[in-house]
Amino acid sequence: MKYLDQEKRREFLAYLRKESIDLPDYDVVDVPKPKLYKEFFPWDKPPLTVFDGILLPLKTPEKIWITDTTFRDGQQAREPYSVKQILDLYTLLHELGGPQGKILQSEFFLYSKKDREAVEACRSLGYEYPEIVGWMRPTYEDFMLVKESKVEECGMVTPVSDYHIFYKFPGLGRQKVISKYLEVIEEVFKLGIVPRVHLEDSTRADVFGVVVPFIKKLTKLSRRYGVPFKVRVCDTLGIGLPWDGAALPRSVPKLIWVLNNICDVPSEQLEFHGHNDFHMGVANSVSAWLYGASLVNCTLLGIGERAGNVPLEAMVFMYATIKGDLDGMNTRVITKIAQYYEEEIGYSIPPYYPIVGENFNITWAGIHADGLLNNLEMHLP
Repeated sequence: MKYLDQEKRREFLAYLRKESIDLPDYDVVDVPKPKLYKEFFPWDKPPLTVFDGILLPLKTPEKIWITDTTFRDGQQAREPYSVKQILDLYTLLHELGGPQGKILQSEFFLYSKKDREAVEACRSLGYEYPEIVGWMRPTYEDFMLVKESKVEECGMVTPVSDYHIFYKFPGLGRQKVISKYLEVIEEVFKLGIVPRVHLEDSTRADVFGVVVPFIKKLTKLSRRYGVPFKVRVCDTLGIGLPWDGAALPRSVPKLIWVLNNICDVPSEQLEFHGHNDFHMGVANSVSAWLYGASLVNCTLLGIGERAGNVPLEAMVFMYATIKGDLDGMNTRVITKIAQYYEEEIGYSIPPYYPIVGENFNITWAGIHADGLLNNLEMHLP
């Protein structure tokens, strides 16, 4: 077990007290070489867990929601859905989310004619929830697509780790890259569209050198134009950790807590997007809820790049464990979704997959079967 050195620990405590962040000249910190956190991410070993010994209080929002990216991030690792499939799945998401709209939003690509046809087809259903939102890269070409689509909210990918800043945008440096993001975001604000800023690779980012000053600048723009914004914390490689005692940048509770309490991003404008590379997607999403984010972003059946995204159906049940109620969500629809994937899309669900796999709630061990005969609750969740 590794612990952060005392100097870095004191530095973090100073930031928690906002001793420098509230200064007007606090800006993105340019560095001559990328900060790659090799003490966390040695290339020849698994990512290392480092603790700083600083614990945070729980701050679970009164209202929490699930958001969906099945038709955006969930399409990046599979054959694209047809317009009919998107329409059918969107309808099932609506049914699952219930009358209170606990599945608050569904995110769509806007690039192709088929993408835009799918958006219009789903709009034609007239459902209040899930709200239809878009996604774009921080380019003026994508901005024009957003403008034409007439969405009220649009996500924008804004990589914040030095892995991306230095190697995706060579020669620019942190300040210029963040400035480029803000230029496009300002145009989105001018249209009255809510920008949802996707902090890509947050769990490898310099939080106080890049993320915090970026969000401070974003907040100023928001106030200038009178349009709110959202922040999506992206654990792009699934390397986040659900423990508040872990050190930044890997600690999801600390990332959420910093944005909520130091950057003053309201909980309802704060979202977490996880991946499942190390089986931590659900745990990280739950921790995001517990430490201040109102929104967690998922895909149906966890379908997504590499090891997948956070399974939406899992977060439906996690919601109930936190709130003590499903608040109108219809869990029977989850079975219909699984059947649709297998029968209409041809997707094979592994038999041991939680909740909808064919072996879920089946026991083979004789001692367990005997227990079930005595009391069903003995070996069933």
